[in-house]
Amino acid sequence: MNVPETRQSSIVVAIRVRPFTSMEKTRLVIRKIVDCVDDRMLIFDPADRNSNATNKFSSQRRRHGGEIKFVFDKLFDETSSQARVYKETTSPLLDSVLDGFNSTVFAYGATGCGKTYTVSGTPSQPGIIFLAMEELFNKITDLKDEKDFEISLSYLEIYNERIRDLLKPETPSKRLVIREDTQNHIKVANLSYHHPNTVEDVMDLVVQGNINRTTSPTEANEVSSRSHAVLQIHIMQTNKLVDLTSQHTFATLSIIDLAGSERAAATRNRGIRLHEGANINRSLLALGNCINALCLNDGSRSCHIPYRDSKLTRLLKFSLGGNCKTVMIVCISPSSSHYDETLNTLKYANRAKEI
Repeated sequence: MNVPETRQSSIVVAIRVRPFTSMEKTRLVIRKIVDCVDDRMLIFDPADRNSNATNKFSSQRRRHGGEIKFVFDKLFDETSSQARVYKETTSPLLDSVLDGFNSTVFAYGATGCGKTYTVSGTPSQPGIIFLAMEELFNKITDLKDEKDFEISLSYLEIYNERIRDLLKPETPSKRLVIREDTQNHIKVANLSYHHPNTVEDVMDLVVQGNINRTTSPTEANEVSSRSHAVLQIHIMQTNKLVDLTSQHTFATLSIIDLAGSERAAATRNRGIRLHEGANINRSLLALGNCINALCLNDGSRSCHIPYRDSKLTRLLKFSLGGNCKTVMIVCISPSSSHYDETLNTLKYANRAKEI
């Protein structure tokens, strides 16, 4: 079997396949459409699983050209634990953050494929936020004799192209304006900042923010996130040694739970939900356009990157094209009921590898 070559990229792309839901397991017409070959390669719609396929899914397979092989930086199958996903995607970023590099993790995928579970987790299976902050505070404790640290945190959502402060929701959206300073830092004016001292403080703020986050039931997910949630941990450190030339080192770790990409036909949205879905897809399309432009911008020629097409891409400007370490965790369903969404998500992720 020939494995396609992957070239050096500035973004690590990891795929996480969620398990079948209890409802999916009871439906005989549903089949598995993702085969994880190893920890990097998967086959979409493998041929050997189609011998008993229904006419509906056989026609889907013919329409899309049969099985497709994808290779990514990391691949996590249905049995992968939260700890393993964290250790192999986000944990390596923490040393970079403490060295002064901005780092970003964002979860992407269709509605109902496990993005919020991967990012926030549950009390018994904590997600990336808890595990990252636990390790970060441990590293800070180990360095306390050498450096002073100041941690600040902000948590916002982008809903219908409006920014909301999840930790101070009474702030009017029109006051939350994205600005770029002379040091190429993206800031949101009038956003509230908080100063946690422990991982428990962080999780209390995240829980508070998630309560204020916009969710609504759709056909695809009873608690579908209708907004992009952006948690940013800002770390400023100063050497304790007396040195007139010592400077502050400042870096930001961003953890972003994107709203689910979706088709109206799959979610059966109408009215307000349909309008939300259009804005969700608009910002994700803008993100895709930025990814496409970054792929074309190979250094030998300049290419306009349309960051200003949405508030999401403006916030992510220096997470995608700047001096930043970035990980994209792409969550997909193995179920044939998500056939088109899974294929489109894999194609999107495959394109992101080329940034």
